[in-house]
Amino acid sequence: MALNYIFIFFFLIAFVIALVKLLFLGDTEVFNQMVSATFDNAKTGFEISLGLTGVLTLWMGIMKVGEAGGVVNLFSRAIGPFFNKLFPALGKNHPAYGSIMLNIAANMLNLDNAATPVGLKAMKEMQETNPHKATASDPQIMFLVLNTSGLTIIPVSIMVYRAQLGAANPSDIFLPILLATYFSTLAGLISVAIYQKINLFDRTILAYLGGITAIIAGIIWYFSSLPKEEITRLSSLASNVILFSIIVGFFAMAFLKKVNVYEAFIEGAKDGFGTAVKIIPYLVAILVAIGVFRASGAMDWMIAGFTWFFEVVGLNTDFTPALPTAFMKPLSGSGARGLMVDAMTTYGADSFVGRVASTIQGATDTTFYILAVYFGSVGIKNTRYAVQCGLIADFTGIVAAILLAYLFFY
Repeated sequence: MALNYIFIFFFLIAFVIALVKLLFLGDTEVFNQMVSATFDNAKTGFEISLGLTGVLTLWMGIMKVGEAGGVVNLFSRAIGPFFNKLFPALGKNHPAYGSIMLNIAANMLNLDNAATPVGLKAMKEMQETNPHKATASDPQIMFLVLNTSGLTIIPVSIMVYRAQLGAANPSDIFLPILLATYFSTLAGLISVAIYQKINLFDRTILAYLGGITAIIAGIIWYFSSLPKEEITRLSSLASNVILFSIIVGFFAMAFLKKVNVYEAFIEGAKDGFGTAVKIIPYLVAILVAIGVFRASGAMDWMIAGFTWFFEVVGLNTDFTPALPTAFMKPLSGSGARGLMVDAMTTYGADSFVGRVASTIQGATDTTFYILAVYFGSVGIKNTRYAVQCGLIADFTGIVAAILLAYLFFY
């Protein structure tokens, strides 16, 4: 529903601004530019979707091999003790624990097809012991906010778009996204823990959070002490080494479990091909709407307004053209993806703006969509503080994404 309103909003605002330009400024070209934008962006959307087919097929195949090889279960066991402490109201042997851990692990690996079904199952299992069926329970809110924070280890879809749009090294955003999404998740977790009075100084919680935070802080400290050229070189090298090691690790685990790696890859690749075909109308629709919005001058006016504000407060404003992606992210994943693609198409995939938009896109997830799907699936109407905590996670992830983009790419 949110995307429906956003889609209409782009066209209506574009029309109003174009009319103002025509009647009061005498701009006779603005409607020609808007009509041309519809055709140009429809073509761009189709070409991008078509080009995504090969890369998305490859990565979905790799992910399927990892899933068949037990990587999701491995992650579940690794984070199990930590998550048991975050859901004290469920008790020790609640049936939802398995689905919760599988969902989080699948999200970490960007396995959307695997994550959503087990996520809905987890919500249903928690609902069975929820004493107030129309009101979100504490465990359900914690679970939802952890989902909206978008913790992802491998941002497959963003790397795929960057590859299609001509990035020299599509994976150079790997480390910045990993760091930004961690800060988003940490902020969401802490905000929910404060509401629920969860003891964050518990030994197990401190061991997990403290250990990971120390590693993240060490990475940021190390890279902040390097010259700009060295940061770019080392982050690209580290990203590629880690990613290829993960691919080999997936294949090795699947082989050791006697999985037919080739058949598993083909099965996942088929899903990737189907996904690439399915997104064509969605990407075309949102890119046409954004193209019309930009051609009318509305996008430039909006960016100019934020640029002026940040100049007044004395901040560098080179990141402001990527802000539309940030504003859209909590509302619509498809809309934010379209604005990310628009930023990379307009400024270049390897431009600072293109990289900021990509990092923002990977830093967090779509709060309102996830809230509607997950809570709606079990009939919850009173969401309590879930929206506030989800938006705290979004805001933290977006700010972290911008700052990390300056550290790694500026």
